[in-house]
Amino acid sequence: MSKKDPAIAELTANEFGPASRRALQDAPLRRALAKATNTFKGRREAALDEMPDWEALRTHGRAIKDETLSRLPHHLTRFIEQATAKGTQVHFAQDRAEACAWIGDLAERLEAKTVVKSKSMMTEEIGLNHALEARGLYPVETDLGEWIIQLAGETPSHIIVPAIHKSRESVAKLFEERLGAEPDLDAVRLTQLAREILRTSFLEAELGISGVNFAIAETGSFLVLENEGNARLTTSLPRVHVAIMGIEKLLPRWSDLETFLRLLPRSGTGQHLTSYQSIFTGPKRNPGDEGPDEVHVLILDNGRTDILADDVTRETLACIRCGACLNVCPVYAQVGGHSYGSVYPGPIGAILTPQLAGADQATPLPGASSLCGACRDVCPVKIDIPRILLHQRREVTRKLPWRAPFERLGFWVWARMASSPRLWRIGTYLIRPFVRFAGGSNLLSRGFCRLIPPLAAWSGGRSLPTPAKKSFRQQYEESRP
Repeated sequence: MSKKDPAIAELTANEFGPASRRALQDAPLRRALAKATNTFKGRREAALDEMPDWEALRTHGRAIKDETLSRLPHHLTRFIEQATAKGTQVHFAQDRAEACAWIGDLAERLEAKTVVKSKSMMTEEIGLNHALEARGLYPVETDLGEWIIQLAGETPSHIIVPAIHKSRESVAKLFEERLGAEPDLDAVRLTQLAREILRTSFLEAELGISGVNFAIAETGSFLVLENEGNARLTTSLPRVHVAIMGIEKLLPRWSDLETFLRLLPRSGTGQHLTSYQSIFTGPKRNPGDEGPDEVHVLILDNGRTDILADDVTRETLACIRCGACLNVCPVYAQVGGHSYGSVYPGPIGAILTPQLAGADQATPLPGASSLCGACRDVCPVKIDIPRILLHQRREVTRKLPWRAPFERLGFWVWARMASSPRLWRIGTYLIRPFVRFAGGSNLLSRGFCRLIPPLAAWSGGRSLPTPAKKSFRQQYEESRP
């Protein structure tokens, strides 16, 4: 069992403030984030240069997602009918507890000693590893990045690249400490060592668990996309394969795949196509065939029905988990994924986590954004993340009644002054002597502003420059002939 790092494993979304401040002091973390995100941005831009129809493709992808969500019960029913007809066993779970209990019961029925897992955000969302460990089972992550952070006792810090915060040096040190490996900074040899260790787990496992990238209502099939080949081994070697999917993973038709197989890899990693596309349509047909004897699909709600019912937040469910919004977010680039205290970091996490966990469990996250709109511009399905963030900020304000009157008063005063030239002139004239003194002495950042809660956080990281003795308007009036 991996040793948990309490500094990371016990973080919650409500601790975003102190967690992000600690991250800002972590120079190696920020270097690793800058290198990785800049690499992904460059690859994405290069891939899109070859796509003259990119915007049309985004629009089409969003239209498919909107169609799916508008008739989700119909598409779910059709998927279940088709999957069952092909031999897949379909199950439902209302929440994480129900999902983990069902998988744990299945593992005990199989008398599984080894459970292998391919990369899956859904299993992270429900805390499956912890639930299985509580039953005496040790699930083995087989994605290289996931395996690294499992060894480190950490959680993923990126949707696509879970170990994005790790440098080659830190991985080599981890392997030396946890595996007794010789100190080695060669990436190829480090990867070979991981493969040698994981190979045994693949051969011994009775149960393989995967996520689902897309499920097709028309055929009852589902897809798992990857670049390492570990997911294919996870789903083909064990006797039983369990795939966990959210209700939003559906696509109506087989032909819809073409659009998303072009959108996802280019947005996520800048690839034309992922290295492996595994398509599952039931268990193996004959004893001599490759593949599992049993295929189970566990369809999970876990708050998604409530998201679907909200006209503003519904489009969150269009997300295809590409991670592009993380790579362009200036906040994520500075503080990393662990600061969010959630499975889903970055802009998509800032809107999704409050919806899944409850606004009271993720109060700071809607504010963890500059609202620059870069996330909306790169989203392959055109999710308007800034609009949803503003909606959630209003909801937070409503649920914190002590804050609302002060904020409304402050914005009312500002609006009155900004809309009245006369009041603006009077206000700036009256405040100018004070601002000159406070700015010149750095009083705003070191003095009384720190004693006023609404100003303390703002002034703590800013120094107000000393204004000129005369305003631009005064100088202009004096210079007129």
